[in-house]
Amino acid sequence: MAQSIYIADDEPSIRRLVSVALRDEGYKTEEFSDGVTLLAALRHTLPDLVVLDWMMPEPDGLEVCRRLRADPATRPVPVLMLTARSDEGDRVAGLTVGADDYLSKPFSLRELAARAKALIRRKEYLSAQPRLLRAGGLTMNLDSRQADLEGRPLELTAKEFDLLSFLMRHSGQVLTREQLLDTVWGVGYAGEARTVDVHIRYLRQKLEREDKTGRYIHTLRGVGYRFAPPEKDGD
Repeated sequence: MAQSIYIADDEPSIRRLVSVALRDEGYKTEEFSDGVTLLAALRHTLPDLVVLDWMMPEPDGLEVCRRLRADPATRPVPVLMLTARSDEGDRVAGLTVGADDYLSKPFSLRELAARAKALIRRKEYLSAQPRLLRAGGLTMNLDSRQADLEGRPLELTAKEFDLLSFLMRHSGQVLTREQLLDTVWGVGYAGEARTVDVHIRYLRQKLEREDKTGRYIHTLRGVGYRFAPPEKDGD
């Protein structure tokens, strides 16, 4: 069965170009002109990917993405954000609300198709991994996408959740920024490696104690990061 992609953009010409390009790659597509109809469709059927325009009329793409990540049913669906906004602050804003990738207009249809393929492949990889992770008082349920630390719920964005779960699955291993970008953000992601650093900083703020000693996520300067939880509380 063909994998399905929902495309939401208020510009019919862009919507049609994206749809044709993805269908040529073997995907089944459905088109939506606004966030309201997209959200209504998602209540009935979940696609393998959502291609979402930022600048749609209310609710705009950012708000739609927030709602997708707030709902456990739609939270696992990858989101590729399309936008005419190209400033770094705008990219960070889109990723912070839970977009999995970001493509600025005008864009190459071949690149869009490649990124869509990478996001769907990453989703399949993640779904095949162990569904419950535990280490050092930290628990992550990959089905409900909930995490808690010593019984205290952690409020994580979608990208923070994916990054932390990947680090946990490779506990003790040193992972480079490039490895994390390729796996968590997807092969072909054009963002800067410092995107990883920003998300690690946010994760540490939510995981660590006031002394911020990095007792869960350790930095290897010039190399990358390693997940190594303490054996005992207070270590």
